[in-house]
Amino acid sequence: MRVPPLSIRTVANAARALAFTLMALLPVHTVRADCLPIAGLPGLLMPASLTLAAAPASGSVRLTFLGHASFLIETAGGVTAVTDYNGMFRPPMLPDIVTMNNAHSTHYTELLDPGITHVLRGWETGGMAKHDVEVKDLRVRNVPTNVRDYGGTRVAGNSIFVFETASLCIAHLGHLHHDLTDLHLGELGLIDVLLVPADGAYTSSHETMLKVIDQLKPSVIIPMHWFSQSRLAQFLAKLEGTYTVRTLGTADVTLSRATLPHRTVLVLPGDH
Repeated sequence: MRVPPLSIRTVANAARALAFTLMALLPVHTVRADCLPIAGLPGLLMPASLTLAAAPASGSVRLTFLGHASFLIETAGGVTAVTDYNGMFRPPMLPDIVTMNNAHSTHYTELLDPGITHVLRGWETGGMAKHDVEVKDLRVRNVPTNVRDYGGTRVAGNSIFVFETASLCIAHLGHLHHDLTDLHLGELGLIDVLLVPADGAYTSSHETMLKVIDQLKPSVIIPMHWFSQSRLAQFLAKLEGTYTVRTLGTADVTLSRATLPHRTVLVLPGDH
């Protein structure tokens, strides 16, 4: 009897079940069932659909949704970066740069390959993280924001990372918990592509995220961190009339200044 191949979602669910089992052997912590701490666990999943491919053409950049809040960014110059690197969703190559927006256990990892040249954490204990790194045709910088923390505020506990390449500015909001101040907007500058958490609760409400979108007015929005199709649908419905929604059949998209769509939401398939 021929056994059908396992889907990415099936493998991801199995990996998460294994992670829960491993966590049972660790000291007890209070966690949300849908936001499993994995920062101290070894990487468990590499999306099976991803294979090494040629770098995008000159003047363009390729984004691939790896899962949750992790994207692989590939430049025409061959530079690779992964956002919210947590060890769970990994690309088929060792990235040059990894960013980790928030010291939250599904958004970073302590287990890093020493071959990763630049590890950019979006928080700094007792201070404020500040990064501005250039590797060939990719510049990565951060803008710190605050985080809710058990009824209080963790100042500068999250960072919005901005990736500049191919004459485009791509901003990853990370675990953003509030709308933006004039200072944030000034530091971010003009954003072409916005990677937006669309869960509507654990980060910010949909209404707050809509305000952030209105503040930045990006040409392209790519949702992430949505947890369920129903939450994603609610988010997309609130953008109706302002942005055109396109659901892509593959987890990657290649963008350039010349072909950048106007006011478009690109939904990339993958484990959320």
